[in-house]
Amino acid sequence: MFPSNALRRAAMAAAVLLVPAGAFAQGEAEQEVAAPHTLTVSPEELTLTAGETARIRATVLDGEGNEVEAEVLYLPLYGQYWNLEERTWGFNIFRVSPDGRVSTVRPGEYAVLVRVVGVQRDPSAAGSDAGGYLQRRVPLTILPRPAASIALNAPGPFYAGTAVTLDATALDDNGAFADDVEVEWRTSDPSTASPMGQPPANQRTTRRGVLLLGAPGRVAITATAGAATAEMMLDVEPNPAARITLTSDRSAVRTGDVTRLTATVTDAEGRSLEDVPVAFSVSAITDAMASGGPSSGLITQDGRFVADLPGAYTVVARTGSVTATALIRVVERGVRRPIELVGHGRVQDRATTDLWVWEAPNGRDYALTGTHSAGGHAYVWDVTDPASLDVVDVVRVDARSVNDVKVSEDGATAVISREGASNRRNGLVILDVSDPAVGVRRIAEYDDRLTGGVHNTFIHDGHVYALSAGRRYDIVSIEDPAAPRRVGSFALDNPARSIHDVVVRDGIAYSANWTDGVAVVDVGGAGRGGTPQEPRLIGQFPFPTGWNHSVYPYRSASTGKFYLFAGDEAARSGPNYSPESAIGTGTPGYENEPHRWRGWVHILEWDEEFESPPRLVARYEVPEAGSHNIWVEDDVMYVAFYNGGLRVVDVSGELLGNLYRQGREIARFLPLDPEGFVPNAAQVFGAQPHKGTIFFSDMNSGLWAVRLGALPGEETTDQP
Repeated sequence: MFPSNALRRAAMAAAVLLVPAGAFAQGEAEQEVAAPHTLTVSPEELTLTAGETARIRATVLDGEGNEVEAEVLYLPLYGQYWNLEERTWGFNIFRVSPDGRVSTVRPGEYAVLVRVVGVQRDPSAAGSDAGGYLQRRVPLTILPRPAASIALNAPGPFYAGTAVTLDATALDDNGAFADDVEVEWRTSDPSTASPMGQPPANQRTTRRGVLLLGAPGRVAITATAGAATAEMMLDVEPNPAARITLTSDRSAVRTGDVTRLTATVTDAEGRSLEDVPVAFSVSAITDAMASGGPSSGLITQDGRFVADLPGAYTVVARTGSVTATALIRVVERGVRRPIELVGHGRVQDRATTDLWVWEAPNGRDYALTGTHSAGGHAYVWDVTDPASLDVVDVVRVDARSVNDVKVSEDGATAVISREGASNRRNGLVILDVSDPAVGVRRIAEYDDRLTGGVHNTFIHDGHVYALSAGRRYDIVSIEDPAAPRRVGSFALDNPARSIHDVVVRDGIAYSANWTDGVAVVDVGGAGRGGTPQEPRLIGQFPFPTGWNHSVYPYRSASTGKFYLFAGDEAARSGPNYSPESAIGTGTPGYENEPHRWRGWVHILEWDEEFESPPRLVARYEVPEAGSHNIWVEDDVMYVAFYNGGLRVVDVSGELLGNLYRQGREIARFLPLDPEGFVPNAAQVFGAQPHKGTIFFSDMNSGLWAVRLGALPGEETTDQP
């Protein structure tokens, strides 16, 4: 029989893992008597031309005005926090070396944050901020280099009545890509080829021009960027197309379903033509409007169509004067389910962080949750009955935050992360969680080279992948949990690198790296020669936003396609500081402004062998909130959206476009607790399904358990 609440509390008191007596008080006392420091930087701002380099020098003075040695970090600010409207690539914009050398690549307005580690700030002095860091922001203006040459490229053949896209790659005098240049297009004979406007630049360095090809003939195409000019000749041939046949791969279509349309082009004799370009367009009359209005359908130029709203969609395929149409009737996706509260384990005296739910070797189900900006607590819950979420043990370590918690595949060993230890030795704590009903036992601590703080971890095949000070992940063997040892380490080859999370599946590590985006590393399962001792980078995908915070690899159960679900994280208010530190509706020192979360889940399609570059195919974007941690299982995505609550999303079938607009949301749950740490303020941190119940943690209210209700007519349908 499970013990009573009184017995449980007594067991918890006996099982608490205490820090050394006075450890926190001693650390606080040392900070109170430490002399305040000031920081000066030179230069105070930088203006460089793309390709130029310069060095920022930092000087730290103690309270007596004497220069002192201190660890200084030089952090690039690409726009993800200090200017959230700026959606620029952090990758290959500029880089900052550990000694402050700035190397520039792309033009724009940016900044470098110079931060001093481990000293107390002087609140009244310049160079301090409300977050407690001694730091200065150095504005950086990167000016474009003029184009010196242009390389033109256009796919052929060229047929009358079609549109062709030309790429103009501008190079500067150093042979590097000349960014932020305007390319003008001209033709020698507008009746044969005429520019269709000047489209904006893509996210890389190529400028594209779209030409409408008219009468057959030979025409000169000229591209000009400043003083640079290039010319190419096009031979426009008569269009041999006489007929287009347009077919669809499905007859019944729901919103969000990807329909593949095939356009077969034949000549006057009925012979198939393979090289004639076909352009697709789509118009809609949706059920939400009588007629007209904006199109709610997406058609790619390889013939993939997806609709956001129910209605009638007309797809047109065109080459020259020859057209074909297909009418596609789209119905509601119909995956919406009711969601009901099953249980709630309230935490009202501190903020709750991540969770992990598992079945222990004793046959019962448990959840482990961490805490933030508190006293280093982690809670062990018995969740065998999700309607009764009971704390059965409390683990306390010398830390300010236990941000992450993970449990091994066999359910016997757990790892919790440590940040903000009183002695500044953070690292990991390894726990025996094989029978939490008896008590959780501390097995070992590991902090070698992890003293800068461990924010996230992952356990895979007897190894812990532990982030180190947000710069790399170390690989620590816990095959003998009592004797952990480092066997390997991985970091991107970027002096300005930053990493936030790592997930390992089948011997492949997937990490989220802010501006460096998603990185995929062989640690023994990809056949690239990588091992935990010698990890090898397979590929990397930087994001447009630079906010890459989480990543989850998943193979679709319905299609077999391999996807990476990669989440953003950004707070719309607050300084250059991790949004996870902003708990509730505001934080003292930050003007108590609400943190309006931004960012969405990007969905990348990648082949299993990682031979081809990944493709950004879809996204899930909640307008009023920003994403946090992600879990995908059985073609369902469970994603924490902070103030937007828990979101449960159908990700079955091929994915294309904005899943939010396609009616793929199965359910949502907003945890509002009037007695929470911050009352009635949802801040969902992470979610995990377990045995038919969805468990999730909320920073302001603790642990929750919810369950999906039945889909109407579920007994007669195979819809999710």
